[in-house]
Amino acid sequence: MGVGVAVDLGLFGPGSAAWRLHREPALLVGGLRALLLQALHPLAIAAVADHSDYRNDVWGRYARTTNYVSTTIFGTTRQAEALGARVREIHRPIRGVDRVTGKPYAADDPHLLLWIHTTLVDSFLAAYRRFVAPLGAAEADRYVAEMVRQAELVGLAAGQVPASEAENARFIEACRAELLLTRSALEAADTVLHPPLPAWRRPMWSVLGQAAISILPDHAVELYGMRRRPVAEAGVRPLVALGAGWARRLLPPPPVLRHARQRALAAGLTFP
Repeated sequence: MGVGVAVDLGLFGPGSAAWRLHREPALLVGGLRALLLQALHPLAIAAVADHSDYRNDVWGRYARTTNYVSTTIFGTTRQAEALGARVREIHRPIRGVDRVTGKPYAADDPHLLLWIHTTLVDSFLAAYRRFVAPLGAAEADRYVAEMVRQAELVGLAAGQVPASEAENARFIEACRAELLLTRSALEAADTVLHPPLPAWRRPMWSVLGQAAISILPDHAVELYGMRRRPVAEAGVRPLVALGAGWARRLLPPPPVLRHARQRALAAGLTFP
């Protein structure tokens, strides 16, 4: 790249906590945990259930969600902003009344957007700590503060979004009284834990599902009527950690991560 040509490293860049955490395949478990937790908010899940056909497009929705997270983390600023604009466009017409609570909902309601954002951030931190490595308070705060940039993409103002792990946790705790086990939540959880798969892949997904449950908050486990299985939870931890480590070392990185590394190199920076 020629001298003086700026390199777009995206919203975060190779020195960020976001790049460090999200290069880890084990964060997939955090994504599953977030879906399970998010579904317990009746207005959030009503917006999904009433306005999408996710149960008949499970893998398409997983792919779009995964692409959104990875591209907004590792993609260029232009790519991230384009995806954010697309999400805002999709959210804008999604309105309705939840049949369970009788309350109105809107997909672009800042409160619901914050619920989705904070639980996702919390879930990624939980997965990293359980299945990758310890993470100190300062680094966790740095990650939460960085992820405010991702929240801005969907229409939230920076001042609305928690910028520390403690603030993030306080918002989630404040929402506990709103949580409810609905039929739509149960259906969403069943889809997360038992997606359509060939028989030979189901045991592997079962491990991922059990891993996600193992890092769910106790109150969410109780709401779902699940039971802690300490032996199973202890067993999946090394399996996920080992499998994710092999994946990172042996499998080719996703294109968006490969391109991010190339841009970092072009800028004279390194990223493992």
